[in-house]
Amino acid sequence: MGFNLNNFLSSKSKNKRMMEFQDLDHIDGVSISTVSADLYQDPRDDLVLFYFRNGVNYASVYTQSKIISENIKWNLHYRVKKVFALLVNARNANCFTGKQGFKSLEKIAEEVSLHLSERQKADEDQPVKIKPKEIIFGCTGTIGEPFPETKIKNKIPDLIDKIKYTQNKYIWMKAALGIMTTDTQPKMAMEECLIGTSKIKIYGIAKGSGMIQPNMATTLGYIFTDADIPNDILKKLLKKNVEKTFNAISCDGDTSTNDMVTIFSTGEIKHPKINNINDEKISEFDEALNKVLLNLAKRVVSDGEGASKLVTINVEKCRNENDAKKIAFSIANSPLVKTAIAGEDPNWGRIIMAIGKAGVPISIDDLSIRLGNLNIIQNGKININYSESEAAEYMKNDNIEIYVDTLNGSKNFTAYTMDFTKKYIEINADYRS
Repeated sequence: MGFNLNNFLSSKSKNKRMMEFQDLDHIDGVSISTVSADLYQDPRDDLVLFYFRNGVNYASVYTQSKIISENIKWNLHYRVKKVFALLVNARNANCFTGKQGFKSLEKIAEEVSLHLSERQKADEDQPVKIKPKEIIFGCTGTIGEPFPETKIKNKIPDLIDKIKYTQNKYIWMKAALGIMTTDTQPKMAMEECLIGTSKIKIYGIAKGSGMIQPNMATTLGYIFTDADIPNDILKKLLKKNVEKTFNAISCDGDTSTNDMVTIFSTGEIKHPKINNINDEKISEFDEALNKVLLNLAKRVVSDGEGASKLVTINVEKCRNENDAKKIAFSIANSPLVKTAIAGEDPNWGRIIMAIGKAGVPISIDDLSIRLGNLNIIQNGKININYSESEAAEYMKNDNIEIYVDTLNGSKNFTAYTMDFTKKYIEINADYRS
């Protein structure tokens, strides 16, 4: 069954799923449209357009993989001050497609710019001509397949005709569903804050389920705000806040060729001017942005391919944050740890193993480990009150928390991951079928 909104809402778990989502509504300066370009065998929306009729400030962070998709090459090549549209397709990553993939984006951008410029003439008092380079792309799906230029290009008129200037939670959900691949849940988040006395909205959607250990962001993440923030400050805010959100998650230890997170600032709400990232007026916005990014990042992990549990790994009191991060990800990416969690087995020896292989100097005599509130290791020794049966009961929870204390300093890092079930293998073995 495809990922159309009707299908999602008619699923057996709709009530539970709907309760998990915040009610994103209208945000000034953002318009959305979704259609099916028939990129999948089953009918579903797989092409999503975000249209910014007045142009927007923006900033992106991209994968650090040495092999990147053609859409990222496009976005990096055309670094304009404002963009007017983001076009996202599912099913095809447009990676390892060479000149064909890039040329296809050129032709699609020309088509989008032509039709959006016509839409400007019809709807705006002072219409502007939108240039192809003022459109950026997001692509996700299978690597190495020819990019479906014709299918996408043929749907552009319909896509632009269906633009909705006023949003509601269902339109946002359609957009979030439209960018999914192996995801089973759309990912949406929102926060509100103040800049001065002006109320500001921050909305976000993301997709990601497998090939997740971002080295900057997650597979796709898009953040929208009606604040008026310059590009350079947006960039600094985004880079700062992905470090302990999207860069703190791992599903399977793999970094995608298509990772990107972009924030768009419509400037529709008037507020005191922001001069730099340390401006006190932006502190509340900074905090709210972090909440949105962390919410989305945890939703990605919770919906990891085949996941049955969300695992939070807190590494504390290290000599530096990098050491804490190494230990956290060593645990998060251990197949043995992940399968033990899937089997609800409190096999803490696997955690010990993962700490040891992280390459961080450890004094065993100072090491402590907890599962939730259950003390397992204290100062390098098994806690005399440790109960295997209590630990086994704790492992039945959907949310598992692991605490590692090295007593080696004052720096901490928290990573988020999932367990490995048989479903992970099934999904990835059948990914292209």
